[in-house]
Amino acid sequence: MNPSDRTPADLLRSALAADPARPLVTFYDDATGERVELSVATFANWVAKTANLLQGDLAAGPGDRLALLLPAHWQSAVWLLACSSVGVTVEVGGDPADADVVVSGPDTLEEARACSGERVALALRPLGGRFPQPPLGFVDYAVEVPAQGDRFAPFAPVDPAAPALAVGGMELTGVQLVEKARTDAAELGLVSGSRLLTGRDYATWEGLSAGLFAPLAAGASVVLCRNLGELSQDNLDKRIESERVTNTAV
Repeated sequence: MNPSDRTPADLLRSALAADPARPLVTFYDDATGERVELSVATFANWVAKTANLLQGDLAAGPGDRLALLLPAHWQSAVWLLACSSVGVTVEVGGDPADADVVVSGPDTLEEARACSGERVALALRPLGGRFPQPPLGFVDYAVEVPAQGDRFAPFAPVDPAAPALAVGGMELTGVQLVEKARTDAAELGLVSGSRLLTGRDYATWEGLSAGLFAPLAAGASVVLCRNLGELSQDNLDKRIESERVTNTAV
């Protein structure tokens, strides 16, 4: 990847320039049987649309803080990169009452109502499906994001030295996040073209790193598995073979 990359959004731009067609995120939910594969180009398109929603419709920008109440999921990964693109600080599992924006899954809607700012709800249904009945007081992400633009440009430059991510009592700037992701990638043995399978949750840095940032920093891809405990060892072995997995972090 480009050594001059200083934010996660920079890493994604470099990945897009290098090989837009290669897989970036392959997501499994072993409680539902869902499988979604996103190429770099498809993932980047979701990020651009989400960043346009965040910056435009939700009026968020640098200095704002977003409480992300989502599990390890491909849409969670999209939001993490969208926030980096806009310059919004992501607080994973953050207190909605202290946030300017909250992004919630279906299981944390009541908690998310404590946010006095903008509230976004994700149904986390297969293929990015919408809620059957939109939650009162929330923007339904699946309804709003398809109409957003496919290209994104921030209204204000993103400062790589500004806070980018808070998780598990740790806060990282964009520069620190990229450096930490590169270090983790080396420790995990990731190189360009590697395929990392992980079942770690996004509630910790280790989960976020293995499930997105380290593979992105290395020019690798991730097989992100939610509810991996539902899978037998035999079926896990078959997945590792079929997905051409080279590294694991479970």
